[in-house]
Amino acid sequence: MTELPSPDEIEAARTPAGGWKRDQLAAWGVPWPPPKGWKDELTERWTVAHQDGALQLTLPSPALADFAQETLDFG
Repeated sequence: MTELPSPDEIEAARTPAGGWKRDQLAAWGVPWPPPKGWKDELTERWTVAHQDGALQLTLPSPALADFAQETLDFG
């Protein structure tokens, strides 16, 4: 699964010549040669994924209240 880079990460990955390396683009899911508008598309996808409420973190569900009793009851 590819990870969406932030706009800052996209800019930071530029080579000294001002472009991007093929392997870096591949890591972001961008085909070679990169199509016109690839950077704007990645930025838009990152923005949508990080809008308020859109980015959902998966937290572990709490243990059942009687979990310890059920698992530690030897008798």
